[in-house]
Amino acid sequence: MKIFLIFLLNLFLVSTFCQTKIEQAKILFEHKKFEEAKMLLSPIDNEDKEYASAQYYLGIIAYKQKLYDNAADYFEEAIDANDKVADYYNRLGNTYGTIAQYSNLIIQGYLAPKMKNAWKKASDLDPKNTEARWALVQYYTQAPSFMGGSFEKAKEMADDIGKLNKAEGHRALGTVYQWEKKPAGAEKEFTEMAKLNPTFGWVLANYYSEQKQYEKAFILLEELLKKNPDDYLALFQLGKTSILTGQKLVRGEECLKKYLSYDPEDHEPSLAAANMLLGQIHEKKGNITEAIKFYNAALKEDAKLKNALEGLERVSE
Repeated sequence: MKIFLIFLLNLFLVSTFCQTKIEQAKILFEHKKFEEAKMLLSPIDNEDKEYASAQYYLGIIAYKQKLYDNAADYFEEAIDANDKVADYYNRLGNTYGTIAQYSNLIIQGYLAPKMKNAWKKASDLDPKNTEARWALVQYYTQAPSFMGGSFEKAKEMADDIGKLNKAEGHRALGTVYQWEKKPAGAEKEFTEMAKLNPTFGWVLANYYSEQKQYEKAFILLEELLKKNPDDYLALFQLGKTSILTGQKLVRGEECLKKYLSYDPEDHEPSLAAANMLLGQIHEKKGNITEAIKFYNAALKEDAKLKNALEGLERVSE
């Protein structure tokens, strides 16, 4: 037995020794040991063949830690070292977009073409990159025309997405119709999307909520959760709908508390948003102590979350 344990230890040491620093850092990153991963990656200099990858992962870590300016710098360095990787551009575009959310109009105007160009480069480098095309759909539908906004270009992107993934294509086109204020077209596309991929049912429910068709939204969300109680996006949407309506607050609270056990992706509703909604639920229920607790929890995750700041100010008066 002792010999066998020594053999396993030696095997582990050999495999660890054979791993590159990037591979070791990825394992640390996956276990959320960000500082340890940074210690491995930071010494890698621009003469090293792993430099671009190191800068890329340092950028992801900085983004996770909400150090968005640092993240942009790292992704720019990664691109300078290797300008052939689509995801470097995609991450850079996403980071510019996040910075813009928290910036004034002058900085937003400066960043807008930079984020668009980054996403366009990502989509050009990788014809199968739906994420970058999705970002362009959002950009073209929301940007004013003088900054390159165009519903026609957004529809072209949605068509490209549909060639790669039919359900995603219907979702993208439905989003364009929403921004065009064409609700019938949007509902048709979102319905087709949900038929093709039921896990997108929460998107259709969100559409119903935005159209103030709350009963339809509640029914659909409960159907989704009956089929899959761990549909976290449906859980979040039900909590959000309970706030919008002031109805089913107990059920909404239950769903949002379960969502807090989830580790959302960057493009999914944040834990800060879930805490903020819980604060709003308790505020509506007159439970001020609990409301303050959840608003503070939201601000701990995202110190600039506007609705949490405003909610905390209201209940602290």
